[in-house]
Amino acid sequence: MRLNVLRFVLIGAVLVAAIVAFVFHIQRGAHMQLTGTVQKVRTLATDENSSVAVIDFRLTNQADYVWMVRSVEVYMTDAQGSAVPGLTVADADAARLFEYFPLLGQKFNDSLTARTKIGPRQTGDWMIAARFDIPEAQLQSRTSFHIRIAEVDGAVSEISEGAPAK
Repeated sequence: MRLNVLRFVLIGAVLVAAIVAFVFHIQRGAHMQLTGTVQKVRTLATDENSSVAVIDFRLTNQADYVWMVRSVEVYMTDAQGSAVPGLTVADADAARLFEYFPLLGQKFNDSLTARTKIGPRQTGDWMIAARFDIPEAQLQSRTSFHIRIAEVDGAVSEISEGAPAK
């Protein structure tokens, strides 16, 4: 009698585990998440108390759905561990920035802006330019840059310089 009960309990546990695994397998592309890496960072002093950072990065949409960007924020972690927010530069102004400051080099990628669509399972290269109200020396002594990307339905992903996306 006990052996039959134990056998049915084990068969039931295996069936429940198989159903749970199947549900997780079906839902694997439903989690809205961007992963990515910072490819290149360029900085330039615009005057003695402000500077500009141009960050080129690669993103991959891990979901089976389109990621539509609602907002992009950039902040820097300084040597003391404090977060310093940057003011993002519009794509048209970023083009002028490269014209006025040839030391920045060439504009390789389009800016990641609001309403940009990143297709399902798509990987692409973008850039973001941000102005900081700190001297370039402080920008150069940073610990890392962080790019926070919000999706229109509320999902948020963040990529950091030197670290994979969260």
